[in-house]
Amino acid sequence: MRRKDSVIAWPSLAWEAAGVWRSVRPAFTEAGPERDTAVQSLKAAGAALLAWAVAGWWWNAPMALLAPWTALFLVQSTVYRSLLSALQQFVVVVAGTLLAAGAGVLTHNTMTAMALALPLTVLLGNYARFGDQGLYAATAALFVLVYGSYTGFDILHRLLETLLGAAIGVCVNALVRPPVHTRRVRRLGDRLPKDCAELLHTVADGIQEPYDEEQARGWYDRAVRLTGQVTDLRVARRRSDESYRLNPAHRLRSSVPAPPAAEWDVDWDRITEDIRATMRTLTETAALPDCVPDPLAALLRAAGDVAELPEGADDERPRALGVAAAAHRQLTAVLADGRFETMSALGGLAADTQRLLDDLTSVVSQRSGKPRRTAGRVP
Repeated sequence: MRRKDSVIAWPSLAWEAAGVWRSVRPAFTEAGPERDTAVQSLKAAGAALLAWAVAGWWWNAPMALLAPWTALFLVQSTVYRSLLSALQQFVVVVAGTLLAAGAGVLTHNTMTAMALALPLTVLLGNYARFGDQGLYAATAALFVLVYGSYTGFDILHRLLETLLGAAIGVCVNALVRPPVHTRRVRRLGDRLPKDCAELLHTVADGIQEPYDEEQARGWYDRAVRLTGQVTDLRVARRRSDESYRLNPAHRLRSSVPAPPAAEWDVDWDRITEDIRATMRTLTETAALPDCVPDPLAALLRAAGDVAELPEGADDERPRALGVAAAAHRQLTAVLADGRFETMSALGGLAADTQRLLDDLTSVVSQRSGKPRRTAGRVP
């Protein structure tokens, strides 16, 4: 039985080791999240070592453990978050220490003091303003009660060592390769137009053949995921903006390419919503009349071309927009006939694609430096 278990375990261990190596290798070969994680981990370890060297080796403090323990957890993903966490942690440690000391002096019994102090400190730690640092209120209380040190001298040393560790953690994070998070914003900003274009091209090819409800629903699901990418982009942008707050050395990282401006998110939020509305209309239309697929496919294909054209293609974008606008006029003329049973859904399709063209025109105007288009939309 043991031999069989070992036979099964070795492939699992080999698979796990290969997975670990795939995660570790990019940290040495290319800039990316793996390298960022490795750098932040080494900084946290270095901050803890420095705090111990100051508090334990040079100062020979009686509670020296608290300095490296605090420094270790305050090398956060951004300098601003390190400062905020330091303030939160110091407040909860002070509160937890004082509550535990008061309970100890009052009861002179460790078990009874824990019964009094721990419920209060746990409740205090759940206060939303303290965030993830709230846990340390109860932890600080346990340190006080387990070691049985309630004197003013001991309490003062605990707070000074906590403050020392917090200062070292924040300084290491701010002065040693301070983190700036723009890579994910740039990656999502590059990926979103390409994914929009890919979906528009796929649908343009798909509607020229008979399609079923399941296929249309698949297009709609992909459009919904595009709107989710805009949400991810906004989250990444908030993190990027936070990484610049109170960052003393971000100007030294000038070689990092700047992400798209925040207005870019608003434009592509509208574009992805237009695509989603268009896909929803297609799911509601059982079959397109014979004269609709050709102009609609030409419109969607040209819109996809506009979305995916790279920076610098200023001459090609207006040309693609012109093709899309001509296809939309043809589509509108076809739908104006009014003979189709699906006229209500097809009318919605004309309005959805008009909004898509308006928003793509706005993006093209912005890229070319022209005033943003503010003309009214088709309701």
